[in-house]
Amino acid sequence: MQDQQLKQFVIQQLEDMKAKEITVIDVSATSNVTDTMIICTGNSKRHVRSVAEQTALAAKREGETPLGIEGLEGSEWVLLDLGNIVVHVMQDETRQFYQLEKLWEQCA
Repeated sequence: MQDQQLKQFVIQQLEDMKAKEITVIDVSATSNVTDTMIICTGNSKRHVRSVAEQTALAAKREGETPLGIEGLEGSEWVLLDLGNIVVHVMQDETRQFYQLEKLWEQCA
């Protein structure tokens, strides 16, 4: 799957799982780790975990095996690494505290 297709696929999965405030950030000019970050919010620890796990499973079914998934145990912030796309699924309080969008805006 090409990067643009994978990005649209991930966004659709997040929407289907009722993730909130989905934000897509192009970090290709400032990061040598990934090209795109997708940040979204879950309603609870259970929702955050479920969104991340189901997105990972859906990607795997489409032939895009995740390189890693971190944070499932606490499920306040789960990071799903799909190579050129990194997905951050966060609880609202965690997202407000870390403000990843502002951090990456400052880097651009």
